[in-house]
Amino acid sequence: MGDRWHVEVDRSVCIGSGMCVNHAPGGFRLDTARQSHPVEPETDAGERLLAAAEGCPVEAILITLADGGEPVFPPEE
Repeated sequence: MGDRWHVEVDRSVCIGSGMCVNHAPGGFRLDTARQSHPVEPETDAGERLLAAAEGCPVEAILITLADGGEPVFPPEE
């Protein structure tokens, strides 16, 4: 069984670019205010979700391991 991720979007940072929806169709949705939301806050780890986080122009997407909370993105420095 693979890793499970907890995905959240900091809506105080999100600018509604929609890049997350482009990188991970089905992983994110934009509401009527063009704020991003993960479709499933806890989900299987996946390259498309990671690409969406990496491609966010303001790094509003935070991914942690579901059991333990270790950061996946952005990585700890």
